Amino acid sequence: MKNKIMILAGALLVVFCLEMNAQNNVAATYSPDIFSQKENAETPIRIDSRLELFIDNFIIEDIKGEAEVKLHHPVPQEIVMVHDEPWEGSGSGYHSVFFDGELYRMYYKAWQHEASSDMSSFHPLFCAYAESKDGIHWTKPNLRLHEFDGSKNNNIVFISGEINGFNLNAGHPAVFKDQRPEVPKDELYKAILISGKPKRGLVAYKSPNGINWTLMSKEPIITDGAFDSQNLAFWDPIRNEYRAYWRYFSKGDEKNPYQGVRGIRTATSKDFINWDNYADVDYIDSPEEQLYTNQVKSYYRAPHIFIGFPARYIDRGWSESMRELPELKEREKRAEKSQRYGTAITETLLMSSRNGVTFDRWNEAFIRPGIERKGTWTYGDAYAAWHLVETESTTPGAPNELSMYVTENYWKGKASALRRYTLRIDGFASVYAPMNGGEVITKPIIFGGKNLNINFSSSAAGEILVELLDENGAPISGYSLADCDPVFGDDIDRRVGWNGFKDLSHLAGKTIQLRFKIKDADLYSFQFK
Repeated sequence: MKNKIMILAGALLVVFCLEMNAQNNVAATYSPDIFSQKENAETPIRIDSRLELFIDNFIIEDIKGEAEVKLHHPVPQEIVMVHDEPWEGSGSGYHSVFFDGELYRMYYKAWQHEASSDMSSFHPLFCAYAESKDGIHWTKPNLRLHEFDGSKNNNIVFISGEINGFNLNAGHPAVFKDQRPEVPKDELYKAILISGKPKRGLVAYKSPNGINWTLMSKEPIITDGAFDSQNLAFWDPIRNEYRAYWRYFSKGDEKNPYQGVRGIRTATSKDFINWDNYADVDYIDSPEEQLYTNQVKSYYRAPHIFIGFPARYIDRGWSESMRELPELKEREKRAEKSQRYGTAITETLLMSSRNGVTFDRWNEAFIRPGIERKGTWTYGDAYAAWHLVETESTTPGAPNELSMYVTENYWKGKASALRRYTLRIDGFASVYAPMNGGEVITKPIIFGGKNLNINFSSSAAGEILVELLDENGAPISGYSLADCDPVFGDDIDRRVGWNGFKDLSHLAGKTIQLRFKIKDADLYSFQFK
């Protein structure tokens, strides 16, 4: 990870529904320390039975030997969608993806444009809809809701224009299923669009089925921002509130919203209409950089942790390397309008937060633009969809994995594309040590449950040993490294034992620390169950 952490992660086999599991996991007790990015070092962290990831330094007290916290990278898979319908095009993007019981749903910007950033004459911006039974094979259903070129045979769900008193732009959509327990049936799905002047801001919509939408408020719900990106909101099941994230510029104001550095602003709400607790997202040990999107949401397996996949925007200007990148002629054509259209490039980062405002951001890319080929290394490529979903593994017989969807071929030709990437469950980052060995010691914790389960991967010769320490930092009798049954293999949910004994219920509620001794292995997460 970063230097700062060195002293401190058939059919359809998808039984872990993303959104529903986020609700189910809330059954565990979540203590007040999750509301702060920093906790009192004198007070044990009450983790109870919640899943803890090594995605940040929150749970780490010390890391020794050759152990380090290591960033992992999603693996590119197949192209799952080409936006080649007449109402789509090379400007299609800003995907929202979630699993909904039996279907995966996707909403996205549908647009065609060439060497400009304004509204092209090809067609207005739309929001279109697709669905899938496995997260891999997607269809664009004929919804027959809105007319395009004289026909309603399309998958358009939102259109741009003067509608209900708003100057709507349907091309910056964010759509989610509302997991608030008491949500009315006609508000089960919610969407955010943007509106231009005179009612400039974010506009809220609701739907009982994700297809037919009605306005929720006659006025914008949020007006303080730039908004020229994917602006989103979702229900936070831990804090029992909605949280929104949207685009702003660091020096922007009401008259000049697009001045300064691209950043992220957040706020909370109890009803989705009235928002307060406005704050600008800040970062631990990371420089100010241009972040185009944010893609923040609660991680469904550990909803007390917000995970974001922002797009980093960087304009490197003209150079020999810039001219060596793919499709120089198209790049030069875009630069005729504005140089940055030809010389800016984008990629996806990883960040996480315990309080929704202060984020721990990896400065290294999470998803790079990739090997140079047609349709890559362009401003608008390598944007991650909002958010990840769980899918059947690409390896037969293996556990489910995480799927992310990332844009390619943006701003080129007549159709942008969407590629699926896969990642191990909880596999964002790990504590890793080579054969020479290393260890990580957690901060004092109080757990609830009976067994300690870990998500790990080792070599055939590698292993992980776990020692339980008492409140004074001394090994607990019977639970030392020497007592631990060596753990080796590759499992997302392996129970740890000591001399064959795995029941820890007699230690629940007491202050302990975990000491993991690691040799040629990765430790991704742990949980008491």
